[in-house]
Amino acid sequence: MMKLYGVYPLNPIEIVKGNGSYVYDKTGQQYLDLYGGHAVISIGHTNPHYVASIKNQLDNIGFYSNSIEIPQQQHLAGLLGEVSGLNNYQLFLCNSGAEANENALKLASFYNGKKKVIAFSKAFHGRTSLAVTATDNPKIVAPVNETDNIVFLPFNDESALEQAFATYGAEVTAVIIEGIQGVGGIQVATDSFLAKIRSLTSQYNAVFIADEVQCGYGRTGSFYAVNDGGVKADIYTMAKGMGNGFPIGALAISPQFKPWHGQLGTTFGGNHLACAAAIAVLDVIKQDNLLQNAKMIGDYLMSELKGNNKIQEVRGKGLMIGIDLAPELKDVRKELLFKDHIFTGTASPNVIRLLPALNLTKADADLFLEKFNNRLQQF
Repeated sequence: MMKLYGVYPLNPIEIVKGNGSYVYDKTGQQYLDLYGGHAVISIGHTNPHYVASIKNQLDNIGFYSNSIEIPQQQHLAGLLGEVSGLNNYQLFLCNSGAEANENALKLASFYNGKKKVIAFSKAFHGRTSLAVTATDNPKIVAPVNETDNIVFLPFNDESALEQAFATYGAEVTAVIIEGIQGVGGIQVATDSFLAKIRSLTSQYNAVFIADEVQCGYGRTGSFYAVNDGGVKADIYTMAKGMGNGFPIGALAISPQFKPWHGQLGTTFGGNHLACAAAIAVLDVIKQDNLLQNAKMIGDYLMSELKGNNKIQEVRGKGLMIGIDLAPELKDVRKELLFKDHIFTGTASPNVIRLLPALNLTKADADLFLEKFNNRLQQF
């Protein structure tokens, strides 16, 4: 019998049902989901409008290739431009965050004909060929992926960035950055650092790529995290929250880029079913004011957490929150899951990541705070 290729450490839990911010295992046990399948569930599990949209589309046609007109793509582009405030940008649809970043880096190099990419310490941009080389984790970079074209700089270090551009700015095709690093432990890029990236990339004809795969799509209370700092990127990449669980990714591309036939391509990207899912997500974000909710509930959670003297540091924005715990509290997350039935995420070494749906209620936030505080008191 064929076995699964064992690359994931698995919790002994089988989730069979979801509703809003809750999921249920095969025994019927209820769990509060503050992880969202790694920031993927943006509008809650089995949102009725979302489910109906996918079902209705599937009743008509689920897939055809990009060789024909797909009106749902233009509908999605129009709605995304409206909700994000980037009406004059162009949309390229793909299937995942890694694919989005891969295409963004490729597009930058097509645009200015250069090769060198600046990325940052603790960055995570994906596992495909070029995206993984811009990820600061040598363990997952295979020999075939290795290249001298990526330069890693310290995160939020303006002097190092200025020095890098002074040294080889004419070779730099792009700077890629997460407005808030996820895997890196919820590290927030400062407004001045983002402004420095914008200034230097403009000066040296390099491309500013905002990796919004985890930190974007309304999670911080703004649609894109880097826009909190008052700057605009040249390319925004997105995926996780875009489809609420349906695989879809995209690039929002500024007007300075001019496409040509065959420049980029994808078989499954932008298919009818994926677009139906993504349109439903934006409908709900818009109608239910989820950006405002993400900011309000996120601010409340961070304020309450910062008052706990057992926590070393609280970082983040909106509903992307990192709780930095002392090493002796490393088992708190496991106890939250198996004893309090609350899903959270993690980042090394001892950071609990909160990545819930954007419609998380204050009551559910309070439930987490109560259980979390009780756990901390046991240590």
